[in-house]
Amino acid sequence: MLVFFLVRSKAARKFGYLVALLCVRLTCSAICLPLLSLSRHTVERHAAYQVYFYVYWISYALEAIFSLLLVYSIFKLAMAPLKGLQTLGMLVFRWVAAISVAVAIGVAVTPHLSGVNFMVAMITQLQQTSSILTLCLLLFVCFAIRPMGLSYRSRIFGVSLGLGFLATISLVNSAWISHNANMYSTLSLINGGAVGLTLLIWSGYFAFPEPKRRIITLPTTSPFLRWNQISMALGDDPGHVAVGGIPPELFAPAELEVMRRASAKMAAGAMDVPASMHSLSA
Repeated sequence: MLVFFLVRSKAARKFGYLVALLCVRLTCSAICLPLLSLSRHTVERHAAYQVYFYVYWISYALEAIFSLLLVYSIFKLAMAPLKGLQTLGMLVFRWVAAISVAVAIGVAVTPHLSGVNFMVAMITQLQQTSSILTLCLLLFVCFAIRPMGLSYRSRIFGVSLGLGFLATISLVNSAWISHNANMYSTLSLINGGAVGLTLLIWSGYFAFPEPKRRIITLPTTSPFLRWNQISMALGDDPGHVAVGGIPPELFAPAELEVMRRASAKMAAGAMDVPASMHSLSA
């Protein structure tokens, strides 16, 4: 239903990573949920578990990656009116994301982890990193929603709010699983309820028209305006000035000819000046 609303509202291209995230979740559910029932009667239990395990963890990794990309695109859309801050923020975000992925891999690299255990540890750490960055984005959007010309009915805010729900339940779920290996628990119901609520929130935002973005009017003392001007100045090409002697080999023959003629005219003009001064004195 949500994918249908995204396509109908012509927002699928704008929120392409959200569509990819939903498709991954839908594919994972379409494969894993039937396995839970078939493993009791039709499919051999160990074979069903192998399929379930790899489908679940591969989709979990893809969700973490698409969540990071979605957070990146949401930040880019939110900061679109202030190009300087947008460029600077995207640069900082890329560095933070790269460092976070490196930390996730580094945490998983331990002597007693290898093979499947290493994959599980790395993907779990990557998902936790993605959740933390998502909550940071939600906090930023809540503070910057008015200065950026957005409203609480904006799809940028709605997608950020839904991502915040998913990130929170993902962090709680990771902490719970580390102490309780039982799949069927109260937290599973809470997790399913949070996912369903998120899908309903997103469906509501994309089912109805989005209000137009307000024109940004910032006071001259606004920190957003000052930082945007500084960021744009830092991104400009300062140009280059030649310092010191330049060898003639660097110039083209036509340029040398122009300079020779200009020099000759200047020399002729300098010789005419004393003659005119002599006639005046006479």
